[in-house]
Amino acid sequence: MHPEITPSSNFHQTRDTTDGLSLEPLYDLFRNEDVVKVFHAARQDLEIFFIEGGVFPKPLFDTQVAAMVCDFGEQVGYETLVRKIAKESLDKSSRFTDWSRRPLTDAQKTYAIGDVTHLRVIYEFLKGKIEKTNRTKWVEEELKVLLSPETYIIQPENAWKRVKTRSNSGRFMAIVKELAAFREIYAQGRNVPRNRVYKDEAMLELASTKPKTMQDLGRSRLLQREARKGEIAEGILAAVAKGLVADPADFPKPDKSREKLQVNPALADLLRVLLKSKAEEAGVALKLIATSAELDKIAAGQRNGKSLSGWRNEVFGKDALRLCDGKIALTAQGTAVKVVDL
Repeated sequence: MHPEITPSSNFHQTRDTTDGLSLEPLYDLFRNEDVVKVFHAARQDLEIFFIEGGVFPKPLFDTQVAAMVCDFGEQVGYETLVRKIAKESLDKSSRFTDWSRRPLTDAQKTYAIGDVTHLRVIYEFLKGKIEKTNRTKWVEEELKVLLSPETYIIQPENAWKRVKTRSNSGRFMAIVKELAAFREIYAQGRNVPRNRVYKDEAMLELASTKPKTMQDLGRSRLLQREARKGEIAEGILAAVAKGLVADPADFPKPDKSREKLQVNPALADLLRVLLKSKAEEAGVALKLIATSAELDKIAAGQRNGKSLSGWRNEVFGKDALRLCDGKIALTAQGTAVKVVDL
């Protein structure tokens, strides 16, 4: 099968200029399972395609995901893969230009073409390496998450759970909940990115300053100009007002499970050493296997983390549990860390 090379960086920026343009020919290609669709860092694009067209490109190959299991590090960029695999360089001078303006300039067209020109070479290299190392199942596990509707469906009343806050005070969180819900409803209704309405940082500022008038909004340091007037401004003020009168019994309850963990700090440190050793041995991005939070949960006795299932369990999880149970020890051999059975 030959991969269909699909650009992933500019679609999100230009989709609001495509009124009246049917994407069905593209969606028909996505549904054709005889053609592999190759993306780099596909998640944002997949969300757009799923929300707008109810379709996912299948079969899918994400070169960023593949690179992370092929010893290219965490969240590796397309430009890096072009340089290291295709032995070419990219002109990124048009990256931050205005992609909503028409007609596109010649420089923008060159940039857009360059964003996909080398995907075939990268795909063939990574696919070959994955097959050679028997890691096809690993990549399939990761892509299964990307191709799941649950990854992209966000209910407005739960949107606040995706916002990282610096305070857990009840009233503050009540306002964050209302602001996040309004942003989600507005973004979904107008088919625009959430951050184009207002960014998380601006939301947290608003929850702290609690603006009550348009004049108050004008004093915001982080709110974009477009959000200080019209429907967005009115929605912000209404959301803040609703949060200010929310019943304390209805305040959102942040997940404090990690704060309550009885973490064994020495064991957590040993798990970090084991993870680093296993990641280097397997040639896999460390954070792709397990996060620091997951290691703390394992050290606290929890046994339901992502790192304890699937390919991650084979690479790290099994030995992590053996370490917790006192069945193995770690020893230094030169510059390497080795596992020793007890």
